[in-house]
Amino acid sequence: MVPFLVEEMLKANGGNYSKGPDWQPYVVSDGLLITGQNPASSEAVALELIKKLGK
Repeated sequence: MVPFLVEEMLKANGGNYSKGPDWQPYVVSDGLLITGQNPASSEAVALELIKKLGK
């Protein structure tokens, strides 16, 4: 059992946290950091990476 939620720790330390609907693709890009919410986000993360590499 994890004694805290990552979401809560991020917010408590000044981080920005966002999420999409459960089990749906959700991608956030900030500079060179690209993150996906879950495995369903893999394709969208790859497309975002390709877009960044093309610049």
